[in-house]
Amino acid sequence: MKAIICKTLGPPEKLVLEETADPVAGKLEAVIDVYAASLNFPDGLQIQGKYQFQPELPFSPGSEVGGVISAIGPDLEGFAVGDRVMAFPGLGGLAEKVVAKAETMRKIPDSMDFKTAASFAMVYTTSYYALKQRANLKAGETLLVLGASGGVGLAAVELGKLMGARVIAAASSDEKLEFVNQLDPDELLNYGDGDLKERVKILTNGNGADVIYDPVGGDLFDQSCRCINWNGRLLVIGFTSGRIPEYKANLALLKGSSMVGVFLGRFRKDEPAEYDLNFQELLDMYDDGKLHPLITESFAMENYVDAFNVFTERKVMGKVTLEIRTGS
Repeated sequence: MKAIICKTLGPPEKLVLEETADPVAGKLEAVIDVYAASLNFPDGLQIQGKYQFQPELPFSPGSEVGGVISAIGPDLEGFAVGDRVMAFPGLGGLAEKVVAKAETMRKIPDSMDFKTAASFAMVYTTSYYALKQRANLKAGETLLVLGASGGVGLAAVELGKLMGARVIAAASSDEKLEFVNQLDPDELLNYGDGDLKERVKILTNGNGADVIYDPVGGDLFDQSCRCINWNGRLLVIGFTSGRIPEYKANLALLKGSSMVGVFLGRFRKDEPAEYDLNFQELLDMYDDGKLHPLITESFAMENYVDAFNVFTERKVMGKVTLEIRTGS
């Protein structure tokens, strides 16, 4: 099979596309013929050696796929050869075949294509866990979403609206905000000039946001600590800005606010029943036509460098996928 391999850490230009051995399913695993794979910000960090969890070299990046099961391992129940599935293997998704464990796979609705399947799990389960379990977001509260045009940001905007919040979608350009506006947020906020705090205060009558969803970090995190409401919750999703900020304890005291970490992998491992319930609720929302994943760019497998550079150049709007095979 063909696979995109990281042999040397660095920019995407150092990745190689080459023939490798087909994977074999172990116990409670399946081999998936990959039709589409999505790219996420952590994939770009991993190939540069900048992610919290680094695989040993060489490795194939790619954490999410949509495809068809072509082989099953011993003791696997609930799945069969020919099933259309989405999977979250963590690694190895940028290949024609990948092995996935039973707990990382879900059968996909008949109405869902492979690109959507490959783009669904990470962004929606992350954002739903953040808003539902970590923030305990309530109807009528104000939710500020930073980086709203990216994958997790869009999911947070969409889910926040469904949960009855007043949603302020914030991004770094008018172009990105125009894109986000199709999800009908209540307010749009452009922080491209670096000013977030004062604009949030204006939009909230000086109170600040009740919940702030922050996948950006850096200077925006610093300002978020100063424009959060009493009893507010600041959700730490990631650090796309490149700087991991520090939380000022005096601001937590004065604001009565909380910084709340959102680590989906630990949630999935330590609270599997709650994770499964969340996932099923999200699939039900999709079936009911309430969720509308936005896939804006799709690249042929051999054009993987261009796909990765969408993230490198900070041009992400929606989800980016690679087409590994043709078909629906």
